Amino acid sequence: MKNILIAVLAGTVILSSCVPQRKFVEMEQKKNSCEKDLEGLKKSNELLEAGNKDLQNKVNDQNEKLRDLENDTTQFGKEYRQLRTQYDKINELNEILSKKSNELLSQATGENKKLVEELNRTQESLQKKEDMLKDLEKDLNEKQAAIDKTNAELADKQKRLSDLEKLLSDQQSTSEALKNKLQNALLGFKDMGLSVTEKDGKVYVSMEAQLLFATGSTVVDPKGKKALVDIAKAIENETDMEVLVEGHTDTDKLNAPAYPKDNWDLSVLRATEVVKIILANSKVQPQILSAAGRSEFHPVDAMDKSKNRRIEIILQPKLDELYKLIEGETK
Repeated sequence: MKNILIAVLAGTVILSSCVPQRKFVEMEQKKNSCEKDLEGLKKSNELLEAGNKDLQNKVNDQNEKLRDLENDTTQFGKEYRQLRTQYDKINELNEILSKKSNELLSQATGENKKLVEELNRTQESLQKKEDMLKDLEKDLNEKQAAIDKTNAELADKQKRLSDLEKLLSDQQSTSEALKNKLQNALLGFKDMGLSVTEKDGKVYVSMEAQLLFATGSTVVDPKGKKALVDIAKAIENETDMEVLVEGHTDTDKLNAPAYPKDNWDLSVLRATEVVKIILANSKVQPQILSAAGRSEFHPVDAMDKSKNRRIEIILQPKLDELYKLIEGETK
């Protein structure tokens, strides 16, 4: 993009000496538009990189927790095996002592009583070891469950990150393809005050009012109607998007006794008329269309009022899947 800007600037300098002033201004405006688009792309990229970095930090945190849990599990496993060995030895000893006790019970001597008492103490110790072993097994199972949960959360976050990156890439590709499709459909109107641009994932079709309407009128001129029909035909099979038609006026005030009485009325009626022509000449679904009037308050050129009198058709891919991903991440 930077090389393109340098080439445009170089071409502007070379041609500025041999083209009319108005052409020079238009080239300057195109250069400024490119710079704005570049800045928008940089900001979008920064937001995506920030989101990606945040998710990656979360993934790293989960990995660190997972390593700690695995270390704890290894230690508990080692203790468990040691206790199991002790338990087996004590159980073996208990069996030997039980046999010996049965032999000595028949002998009512002081020595036999001591052995019986020692056996009881050994059995009590064995019971304690068994209780410790059960507690350790329970703790080990809890640690394993925590590891499994962490692994599942980590896999889910990685999938969300991958899905988000793919969705953003697909939406950018869709917008670029739609822009190219409209540009090809409107080649015949290239030098008639019509332009197609793409910015921040949206496609903008801007049409100067002189192509569509007479001064103060809301009736679309035949040559402008053809451009609207070409646009409608180009997008009539695009259902996974929203289409906003905006009417804009200059700062000249209307003093008409009849409707429209002011620039607000005029901008709304012109946008509505464009929507009606699109619906009447294509299969575009009315559910994806909306009309708005901006009056005189969103100018694009302070030096040329004719550029401010315009219709803008804004096409934006639906963001339902993106919102679902974001909502799932915040829950």
